[in-house]
Amino acid sequence: MTLFEVFFDGDCPLCTREIAMLRRLDRRDAIRFTDITTIDFSMDTIGKDYETLMGSIHGKMPDGRWVSGVEVFRQLYSAVGFGPLVTLTRLPGVSSLLDLAYGVFARNRLSWTGRAGCESGSCRVGV
Repeated sequence: MTLFEVFFDGDCPLCTREIAMLRRLDRRDAIRFTDITTIDFSMDTIGKDYETLMGSIHGKMPDGRWVSGVEVFRQLYSAVGFGPLVTLTRLPGVSSLLDLAYGVFARNRLSWTGRAGCESGSCRVGV
């Protein structure tokens, strides 16, 4: 039974390492992993556009609500059994710092991973 669906950029080296680790830890099959860069992925069925999904990691809760950014990681890590650690990330100072750090990463990850221009769906690798 899938509890949480994460929509991730499968062309992002850092993202795929994190997702690979979470797949190994997801022994209860509590997460559905959806790579938005695969040829068979269709945004038509989810109601989000490519730019939105590339701008920040997104997840869909079992009740259909969408979450993005750090909250996605909280849901992922809770699903694989790291609830006590996740609780610490909700502390006011820690939460603000994580939101800030993730915001910087999300804005810069394409250039930091050599994929400038990927926002529109076609990448210019090494730019």
